[in-house]
Amino acid sequence: MAKRHERTLARRSALQALYQSEILGVPADKVLEENLLPEEAGMNDYARSLVMGVASHAAHIDAAISGCSQNWAIDRMPVVDRCVLRLAVYEMNYVDNVPVSVAINEAVELAKEFGGEDDSHRFVNGVLGRIARDMEGGADEAAAEDAAADEPVDDDAEPAEDSVEAAADEPAADEAKGE
Repeated sequence: MAKRHERTLARRSALQALYQSEILGVPADKVLEENLLPEEAGMNDYARSLVMGVASHAAHIDAAISGCSQNWAIDRMPVVDRCVLRLAVYEMNYVDNVPVSVAINEAVELAKEFGGEDDSHRFVNGVLGRIARDMEGGADEAAAEDAAADEPVDDDAEPAEDSVEAAADEPAADEAKGE
C-alpha cells in the first residue's frame, strides 16, 4: 500500500478516535488504551501517533484554533469539524515530514466526507489557512530576529530618539551599582 494512501487511512482512523473521545467524554489516549473504538477503525502506528500527539498538545492546538476561528468558540463548533481541525493543526505544527499544504488538503477532504455542516470543508480550510499564515508570519519574524542578531553592532551609531527617552527613564548603571 502506498505511504500516501496509508496516511490518509490513518488520518481517518485518528479522526474516529478523536470523535469517539469527544462523544464519550473520555481523553483520547484512554480511548486507545481501553480500545473503545470499533474494529473497523484499524489503528496503525501513524494513527496512534496522531491521536497521542493531539492529546498531548491539546492546549496549544486549541489555542491556535481559537485564535484563528473568527466568531466561533471552539466548544460551539460541530464535533467533527473540531476534531478535523485538531488533527490538522497537530500535523501542521508537530509532524515534520508532512507539508502544511498536505495537512490542510487532507483535513479539507475529511471535512467534506464527515463534516458536521454542508460548508464544513470551507470553514476548516479558512481556519487552517489563517493558522498557516500565522505560522509563516512567525517563521518570518524568527528569520528577521536571526538576521538582526547576525548584523554587526555599530557602537558609534546614534541611538534612536525613543531609545534615548527610555534610557533617560532608567537609572544609570553607575547609580544602580551604588557608585
